[in-house]
Amino acid sequence: MDILARVRQFLLDEKNLFGDTLMAEERPPAVEYVPSSPQPMTARRTVKENGGPSLFPEAVEPWQNARSLDELNAMICNCQKCELWETRKNFVFGVGNPRATFMIIGEAPGADEDEQGEPFVGRAGQLLNKILEAIGFKREDVYIANILKSRPPNNATPTLEQSEACKPYLLKQIALIQPRVILCVGRTAAQSLLGTNESMAQLRGGRVFPFEGTSLMVTYHPAALLRNPNWKRPAWEDVQAARKYHDEILQREASGAGR
Repeated sequence: MDILARVRQFLLDEKNLFGDTLMAEERPPAVEYVPSSPQPMTARRTVKENGGPSLFPEAVEPWQNARSLDELNAMICNCQKCELWETRKNFVFGVGNPRATFMIIGEAPGADEDEQGEPFVGRAGQLLNKILEAIGFKREDVYIANILKSRPPNNATPTLEQSEACKPYLLKQIALIQPRVILCVGRTAAQSLLGTNESMAQLRGGRVFPFEGTSLMVTYHPAALLRNPNWKRPAWEDVQAARKYHDEILQREASGAGR
């Protein structure tokens, strides 16, 4: 392919991903690491059969001992812990590389995802695929999941009860996959996982949060980018920063410096 053809293909790819705005390659923004606040260890208090307090931990559910993603999915796919099981068509567990070093977490399945049983397969998913390709990932290289495994009717924002019912499943997925970087897409998902009310402007922009033994970064949800094209530029900066931070971690591991 000659130079002119390569330039023409580059511009076509840019238009498909970002519209009419040309995104020239730039240095990713600096990464800001947010140290975690140590949490005091407290014993979980449960109730004995006679009603008295106990310091023994709650019983472990079978799925908590799952040793693989397939095993976990088989154990939880008929979950009825919240009312969403009554209206869902498919349980949307997650998809991708079970040993991925990069993980995407969104809010909840939409209509297309509910129909197909796979996260991010609609228009937002198509944009996500292009964004991943732009930073050197294929969809099958990463792991993609949502906080909720069932679609809320009319794509409603997940309630606290729904999120809390599903979140342990997601945390188990993270523990099995052990990604080096989690990219959380959307304010709702980020606030839920981090337990914060901070705005998207405060959460994104290269900030790195310690989370479940790994690192979490935040950017806009692809669906929000479809509604607000002006956010594509900051989102592009976010994903570049996330890829850069991910690669730095792998380089440190390769050199023996650890995670």
